Amino acid sequence: MDGRKKTFFSCFLISAAFTAAGCGSVTGYQQSKFQNSFLPPAPQAPALADEDLPKVPIAQPNVYLQDLPAFLLTSSSVPPRRTPGDALVDRAQRRFEAGKRSYQANDFVTARREFDTAVDLMLQASDETPADRLDYEKKFDEMVDAIHRFDLSGMGASASIDDSKFEKAPLEDILQMTFPVDPRLKDKVREQVRATVSQLPLSVNDAVLGYINYFSNRGHRTLVAAYQRSGRYRPMIQRVLDEEGVPQELIHLAQAESGFIPRAVSRMAAGGMWQFLTWRGQQYGLMQTRYTDDRMDPEMATRAAAHHLHDLYNEFGDWYLAIAAYNCGPGTIEKAVERTGYADFWELRQRGALPAETTNYVPIILAMTIMEKNAAEYGLEGVQLDSPLEYDTVKTDSLTGLALIADITDTPVSEMASLNPAALKGMLPEGHTLHVPKGTANTVSAALASIPADRRAAWRMHRVATDETLAAIGKRYGVTPAGIMAANNMASSRPEAGDLLMIPTAARPAQSSESHPAVRKSAAQRAARPAATMARRPRTAPAKTSAASKPAHKPATILASAAAH
Repeated sequence: MDGRKKTFFSCFLISAAFTAAGCGSVTGYQQSKFQNSFLPPAPQAPALADEDLPKVPIAQPNVYLQDLPAFLLTSSSVPPRRTPGDALVDRAQRRFEAGKRSYQANDFVTARREFDTAVDLMLQASDETPADRLDYEKKFDEMVDAIHRFDLSGMGASASIDDSKFEKAPLEDILQMTFPVDPRLKDKVREQVRATVSQLPLSVNDAVLGYINYFSNRGHRTLVAAYQRSGRYRPMIQRVLDEEGVPQELIHLAQAESGFIPRAVSRMAAGGMWQFLTWRGQQYGLMQTRYTDDRMDPEMATRAAAHHLHDLYNEFGDWYLAIAAYNCGPGTIEKAVERTGYADFWELRQRGALPAETTNYVPIILAMTIMEKNAAEYGLEGVQLDSPLEYDTVKTDSLTGLALIADITDTPVSEMASLNPAALKGMLPEGHTLHVPKGTANTVSAALASIPADRRAAWRMHRVATDETLAAIGKRYGVTPAGIMAANNMASSRPEAGDLLMIPTAARPAQSSESHPAVRKSAAQRAARPAATMARRPRTAPAKTSAASKPAHKPATILASAAAH
């Protein structure tokens, strides 16, 4: 090997040695350590005193950073990665704020449209997995609560008649609670169930026994109050459930949902005796106008609930799953079944696949059913039920005030309001069903025919008392005697006792009775269930759950008692 080759080879070895020393792998390090273990220990260098150590220069602050804002100098954690769901939440928030501005400007139609769009976007956002699920659910709850408050304040859910107030559903707060089981109840209840005839299958377990224990003690007054109130509507509900071919025991859904209060409203804005959300109610013909909310009409809502329950049974083929779906929505049940592979309510409950309120909803229904069917054992046998409401129906052909009907029928306005809980502002629009006291339909129709159609929302009727003058009558209603005479074509200013006079009170500002735009469902809901929005499903044999049907569902935090229906 000549000199140049030797020189090149030496350089190569030196380079390889430096490379191995600077970039050696863990294996090389371990090998070196293994080799060195056979060598004698290296001599220890004498420790240096502090004064012998070299002085490290103190770093001077960067003068160019001294004038920067403080927030640029602080370190911050990396924010979570945004998802398409977060973008939808932002859009929903903007539409909600636009709705608030429209509401403040008294443009309720636009406000309703913006609020509906905001809720629709939030429902879509749930399926797009927002980065911070807890923050999303908090925003959604706050939005729903705020819209509900706007509803009650003036967007279609307020009432001008004092007695027609909205009430909270009595059992709403216990749907997330569980109660201890009285060991003495187990054998007793099982024996009762074996001897009980029921169209609805009855199961006995700790969840059911816990609610029987609750309603037997702390919750007994609530149970009795609802049982008494049920007398007003029980014959009607039983008739409708029978006509629709669903078990009579499903009357207890109305008891659990509202305690048979027609104007019950939940914190999630579900309304009526059967607690329908706006969009679900509209699927089954429960519409809303400026003056009415059909969800509050007991008979219309009962019919809609029976249709809905029958449809749910057709889908799932099981009454427990149908009842659970009534509470939290069929989409939630379908996904729970797909996720676990079990189409059984108790199995889904045990596996935690259902919202907390739904897991308790079915046991509450079963507890109420068992207790009522064994009334003597649970202090219900001697309870006096309220008298059934009896009424005739008249179709309105113009906007009509309930106060006018009360005048015609000599009925207190509060009683007219209780007969017509769907009337939100003390009046009913054209084409709506008007409930009047039994036996007065012909009298009401004849009296209304004598009043100009465009005056029925404002005018009143007055029956003249003995020695009552037109001046006294006019003072009571704020009109002149001449006005009363003109409205009734009177030749004399002295009315006869017993006469029924039209009172031309001041007309109210003209308001449209057009319905608010329907609450739009999300795109997934529209795609998954187009037929449900058009008409009832045919009465067919129960169908098994379809894995292909995946309607959009609400997040778990809003799956309240009312939430999905």
